[in-house]
Amino acid sequence: MIRLTKIATLLLVLVLTTLAMPPASPAQISVGIGIHIGPPALPVYVQPVCPGVGYIWTPGYWAYGDDDYYWVPGTWVLAPTPGLLWTPGYWGWGGGVYVWHVGYWGPHVGFYGGINYGFGYGGVGFYGGEWRGGVYHYNTSVTNVNTTVIHNTYVNNTVINNNTTINRVSYNGGTGGTTAQPTRAEQAAEREHHIAPTAMQTQHQHAASLDRSFRSSVNHGQPAVAASARPGVFHGSGVVAARGNVTNANRPSSASTTNNANKPVVHNDRPPSAMNNRASASANTGSNGNRPSGNYNDHSSNRPAPANTSSSRQPQHAQSSYHPQPAHSTESRPREESHENKEPKH
Repeated sequence: MIRLTKIATLLLVLVLTTLAMPPASPAQISVGIGIHIGPPALPVYVQPVCPGVGYIWTPGYWAYGDDDYYWVPGTWVLAPTPGLLWTPGYWGWGGGVYVWHVGYWGPHVGFYGGINYGFGYGGVGFYGGEWRGGVYHYNTSVTNVNTTVIHNTYVNNTVINNNTTINRVSYNGGTGGTTAQPTRAEQAAEREHHIAPTAMQTQHQHAASLDRSFRSSVNHGQPAVAASARPGVFHGSGVVAARGNVTNANRPSSASTTNNANKPVVHNDRPPSAMNNRASASANTGSNGNRPSGNYNDHSSNRPAPANTSSSRQPQHAQSSYHPQPAHSTESRPREESHENKEPKH
């Protein structure tokens, strides 16, 4: 009887101690497993034409689930509120494992691992578009916009010197990963109020997780749907596949720096019409505090698809021999650094 009383007393103390602990905020919560092998290289694909005014490009990325990486296609999405820009998520090496850092919306683009996602996300900042007076304008030199339908455009063909190797590496740190570190501007952006991925973005990723064709062990780094014009639409018009041969897709060559600082980047990720507009670049650039002023990679192989100027038809509704080994853990999801879903200050 005395023994049962002691056990009951101990359980009561444990319960009271737990209740007395302050609750963790969403930004402090981290769940999942550590992945010992980095994600495959980014596939090569063209950018589908922007479906309408106000849509912002969010690049594709490798997510993790069911003991395999799977591709989440790049897509155009509406910002949760005017004035916000998208900071892509990225895989980063830390504590002996690869950890997923969740993307977020904010007034400025923050650090995304120095990953060269292309189409304006060259590794530092974003130069694919900008907000002017509550209206989003598109830089048609790196984004695929039908200018006969969308008139909020400009051309910025500014050539920025690049002192890093152009590659398709998809993670920061570790063996073969990028070596980028956050700049002061990116650190400041990290401290701003952020909004988590929208419901459409979350549903888009969930839909991709349910399709076996997106798994790297099935598509070997070449997903049949690399990008789509609208979230969650994986069939019909506006859907593009990965292209080209991938050499050892699961092992990106290197992110080591080379002495190329004096060699200008050739912007091959521009739509065909933009390649003929170089002469008008300086006259129509406009200011944008969100564009990078330093060095960054340019995903030269990610060319936007030619805009279909003869039709405004919308997409129809639809929806690596490589096995990464997770670290020992009882969890079943990749560790995420969540961003608090806070409304931005007005």
